[in-house]
Amino acid sequence: MLYSFQASLPKLPVPSVPATVHRYLESVQHLLDDEEYCRMEVLAKEFQEKTAPRLQKYLVLKSWWATNYVSDWWEEYVYLRGRTPLMVNSNYYVMDLVLVKNTDVQAARLGNAVHAMIMYRRKLDREEIKPVMALGIVPMCSYQMERMFNTTRIPGKDADVLQHLTDSRHVAVYHKGRFFKVWLYEGSHLLKPRDLEMQFQRILDDPSPPQPGEERLAALTAGGRVEWAQARQAFFSSGKNKAALDAIERAAFFVALDEESHGYDPEDEASLSLYGKALLHGNCCNRWFDKSFTLIAFKNGQLGLNTEHAWADAPIIGHLWEFVVGTDAFHLGYAETGHCLGKPNPLLAPPQRLQWDIPEQCQAVIESSYQVAKALADDVELYCFQFLPFGKGLIKKCRTSPDAFVQIALQLAHFRDRGKFCLTYEASMTRMFREGRTETVRSCTRESTAFVQAMVEGRHMKADLQDLFRKAAEKHQNMYRLAMTGAGIDRHLFCLYVVSKYLGVSSPFLAEVGVGLYLAHVGAWSPPVCRGALSAWHLIARAPLSQVLSEPWRLSTSQIAQFQIRMFDPNKYPNHLAAGGGFGPVADDGYGVSYMIAGENTIFFHVSSKFSSSETNAQRFGNHIRQALLDIADLFQVPKADR
Repeated sequence: MLYSFQASLPKLPVPSVPATVHRYLESVQHLLDDEEYCRMEVLAKEFQEKTAPRLQKYLVLKSWWATNYVSDWWEEYVYLRGRTPLMVNSNYYVMDLVLVKNTDVQAARLGNAVHAMIMYRRKLDREEIKPVMALGIVPMCSYQMERMFNTTRIPGKDADVLQHLTDSRHVAVYHKGRFFKVWLYEGSHLLKPRDLEMQFQRILDDPSPPQPGEERLAALTAGGRVEWAQARQAFFSSGKNKAALDAIERAAFFVALDEESHGYDPEDEASLSLYGKALLHGNCCNRWFDKSFTLIAFKNGQLGLNTEHAWADAPIIGHLWEFVVGTDAFHLGYAETGHCLGKPNPLLAPPQRLQWDIPEQCQAVIESSYQVAKALADDVELYCFQFLPFGKGLIKKCRTSPDAFVQIALQLAHFRDRGKFCLTYEASMTRMFREGRTETVRSCTRESTAFVQAMVEGRHMKADLQDLFRKAAEKHQNMYRLAMTGAGIDRHLFCLYVVSKYLGVSSPFLAEVGVGLYLAHVGAWSPPVCRGALSAWHLIARAPLSQVLSEPWRLSTSQIAQFQIRMFDPNKYPNHLAAGGGFGPVADDGYGVSYMIAGENTIFFHVSSKFSSSETNAQRFGNHIRQALLDIADLFQVPKADR
């Protein structure tokens, strides 16, 4: 069932060079002065006439034999060749249901969640999951689901590798600086939630201390990739260290039993932000950032995920998470005492403590990685909040797309915050095509800037502002459609850039365009020189980017998908809402914003920035977002009683 449409999905088309160049110039004209734009037009014309035809031929040729002309290069050069820490820079987090709570018992909540995850994996293996359909009609590619479980990112000196196993019968667990192996099956039978709860409780009750070097061992996965690759080769390639590391890397997924309590208290605004910070980086050594995902269980029974990005995009893990929280709440349930239903089997063998022999030299590397990760984590300012005045219910009454409404509000908020416009990245999906992943929507458009400027000037009639807003919303929706249907700008330019480096062709236009801008999105692509040798594909990612990174995405945004699975009726259970998730800031002086239009009457926002930047402040920007949403809603004079 899951892959029933795969063979009939179309291939991602290669756009024409003139169309891509035209859309690119249109996307930057309002961000450049006249002299800069004229120069860019000259470079574009030269590229289109001289360099591009040759590059395009190779790209079209690749599209004939490859399943997808973008995805393999995107995975390798954007993700796996990134040498900076995964934590904050690449991994993202997912929150639990925040307005309802079924139990306060940490081990019980984890028992139900792990059982539900393995039920999902079984459905995945048997292809029993229904494929996601856009608008309930158009099938979406399911390819990314294949590596959800039993997957680890293995560090390498030049590039990492995704190791995926066909099966795994255990999970790896971290608690109080110790690592454990917990079997998920007894014979051929999946352990029941009550048995899993008992196993996790045994770990919580285990008084044994960490072994030397064990407590902060996971910091290796939070630091630089080269340092981790070297340490892995030097200290974990044989003996008991290799056996213990194999138990983690070959696990179905990683579990963190935290000692702190986190969640959302509507009476304490800071609670949601602290919860997000705990999920994004924890204490820098209590998450295994290389695993496809880490399931985090807090002391009060609240859950969350930290997810590695290379193997799939956020809607994929969101599909799993909807199944897990829905199964936990509506199918598995709890006893009145808060424990899982049923009786445990006390004869089950206890969890296995992993054994390490970590020399002092390795401990020094661990400490160095920890300090790198801690500095990175301490620099992240995260502001998460629930916007309560309205949700998609009111936005629909404004007769516009909810995503366009929020994106235009973000432009207004950013201009009020920084006094200028910037390149804006919004992630859209291309999963209507086989093995499609994402495309960029450049949501700072000429139409949106015209609306924002008119709003800020404050001297325009309301009817004029409404007209400008509708034009901006229509433009945004059109750009989103183009991106979803394979006619985006950035992935095509990215692939042309890869081909140019393969051929050793210099392109001032591609360098000026900044096709590597979004590579900063995941901290990838670092310089030395590539000479374009035909046999040296691995050198492409080391090519100098010239001025590529001079103008990064200072506003990087993403909407969070929801209700991909109908596990329950949201109208009947309106408080069963997860708060979405978020990611770290992309640019040192920019913002990362994710948002989930969670229902008819609420929106969750996750805003990140860096304390080290004097120009940004996540909470200040969040307040600007609030006000921008209210100001736009007021343009349409929707009565408060209808909000």
